[in-house]
Amino acid sequence: MFPAEGLYGLGADAMSPSAVAKLVAVRGREDGKPILVLVADVEMAASVAREVTPAVRRLAARFWPGPLTLVLPARDGLPPALTAGTGTIGVRVPGATVARELARELGRPVTAPSANPPGELPPRTVDVARGYFADRVAVYVDGGALDGRGSTVAAVDADGVRVLREGPISRQAIEEAV
Repeated sequence: MFPAEGLYGLGADAMSPSAVAKLVAVRGREDGKPILVLVADVEMAASVAREVTPAVRRLAARFWPGPLTLVLPARDGLPPALTAGTGTIGVRVPGATVARELARELGRPVTAPSANPPGELPPRTVDVARGYFADRVAVYVDGGALDGRGSTVAAVDADGVRVLREGPISRQAIEEAV
């Protein structure tokens, strides 16, 4: 568990089916809800996305690292829980240094769903997260109290760019960057 941006996230090697399955078992996951992955850079995003378009590169250049999650067409062969049957994958280069370094050091994408069981509030402190999971999580990285803001989420596909959830980055800023 680590500070992923404005909330704490649960981390596992996103390319390992067994690690992703363990994460799902520990956290619980609603059917049809994909799992976000954090990457170190655009090149690592290409390891999970079918295509990194010019629009993706412009958005990444402007807002990464930072609180922008891009929902992209997923590559085949990813652990099924990552895409939850949607055919897409949520990807972000986090502004949080610890989270970005985890992906960089592992050399692979890292999962980062919020560190709360379904139906509970996402944790802003490691103590709240520890209260949810206790010893079912092996390592807790304390990044202090976080601001609690989720990322802006934008889908980028053949139809263009659609803001799915506005967060710290405004819809207008996204539209201007594309």
